[in-house]
Amino acid sequence: MSKRAQATARTTLPISPERAWAVLAHHEGMASWGPGMKVSVDDAKAQTPGGVGAVRRIAAPGPAPAIVEEIVAFDAPRVLGYRGLAGVPFADYRGEVRLSPQGSGTRVEWTLSARSRVPLVEQGALAVISRTLLALYSRAARKG
Repeated sequence: MSKRAQATARTTLPISPERAWAVLAHHEGMASWGPGMKVSVDDAKAQTPGGVGAVRRIAAPGPAPAIVEEIVAFDAPRVLGYRGLAGVPFADYRGEVRLSPQGSGTRVEWTLSARSRVPLVEQGALAVISRTLLALYSRAARKG
């Protein structure tokens, strides 16, 4: 079995878990996280809209290919998990966002992992990406 690189970014938001979930689970809403982003969702294989089996396509401006992810965990308002299908430079790329009540707010843990081919490179890149995604999501959730 190959080793995995993993990185987790954490924060606490001053909003309820239900509100945090509403922003997280609104896949098309990710388009507002950054300028020029376009997000579409294919629910053909999902039991519920945006749930397990849904495929989201995230296109950023510029020459980079779109990122295509499949939703693999959808447990409202606690866990959203996804895996990369295309457009990510990591082998077996996976993400998981966990929400939990924290006082009057919500604790958010955004974990990314990938099969490790060049351990220090993947570890560092996943750490930067998880912090960036958490920052973008947190800003959108606070605006809400």
